[in-house]
Amino acid sequence: MTVRHRVVVLLSAVVVLAAVAVASVLHASARAERRDQARPGGPRVASGRVVLTAPGRLVFRNMAWGPHRDELTTVAASDPSGPRVASGVKCLRLHAAAGTGVCLQAVHGAVSDTYRALVLDARLRVRARYDVPGIPSRARVSPTGHLATWTAFVGGDSYAGTDFSTRAAIVDVRTGKLIPSLEAFRIVKDGHRYRSSDVNFWGVTFAADDRTFYATLATKGRTYLVRGDLRTRTVTSLRANVECPSLSPDGTRVAFKKRVPGLPEDAPWRLYVLDLRTMRETPLAEPRSVDDQALWHNTDTLVYALPGDYGADLYEVPADGTGKPRRISTAAVSPAYP
Repeated sequence: MTVRHRVVVLLSAVVVLAAVAVASVLHASARAERRDQARPGGPRVASGRVVLTAPGRLVFRNMAWGPHRDELTTVAASDPSGPRVASGVKCLRLHAAAGTGVCLQAVHGAVSDTYRALVLDARLRVRARYDVPGIPSRARVSPTGHLATWTAFVGGDSYAGTDFSTRAAIVDVRTGKLIPSLEAFRIVKDGHRYRSSDVNFWGVTFAADDRTFYATLATKGRTYLVRGDLRTRTVTSLRANVECPSLSPDGTRVAFKKRVPGLPEDAPWRLYVLDLRTMRETPLAEPRSVDDQALWHNTDTLVYALPGDYGADLYEVPADGTGKPRRISTAAVSPAYP
């Protein structure tokens, strides 16, 4: 090949790559434009004032296409499919209780995204910021509003498989004292001190005493429900095959997702409720695989997200195994009743 031919080939390649780059930019721009446009038939969303102390409200991440997508949004708890008020604060995951909120955000960079946790007051003003070491997954605030927690994937991106690593952090929002990872806690498993390099924690849920919490511990390909003590910095295993626990308002039961043999590898879970006194499990009436940390609306009802046309929809189901699931809101995820 002559020098001239090489130059022609090089210039042609440059032109093709430039065309591809321009097309990619235009495609991304068109997608972003569509993303900012509300779709006919979607939820009604408008900007407004959002506070975390208004009684009878439900807050969640709005997933509806339009200018308020991904914003912390509120509706009347008695009408969860009704008009939405959007706060302007964007969150990937969120939770709120007793006037405290935790909002997990993406910070978009030129090369890659980073993530952070914002602790919010009742008016959504930022009280503190913390770096999050990976993709946000779970978030919870204690019933008193004094503690906040979040879980992030730091390797892999799905609970369905085994090739992932997580970090679960807890912060006292009154003092700012941060526990960056529960892996520093002493582990008591099956009555004995336990150590392993493959330990992971996720899905923290708090009791009302600002001391006790429950979480998932994973090691050697198995998961366990653990009860944690913030004063002694100890976690103790209670039961195997429990993921993403959620403590009931009265502190007597834990809702969780359980791997059920025979289900597909990418959708292996069913929702259960565990009585902490008797350790009796009750399967709930939701027949689909739920990859979420279910939320107690009250002592009788659980709320959770399932995939939907806009990304996710919210459903509720009785906590005693009776009834059937009911969709309560479309284009919504990460709910809380603050």
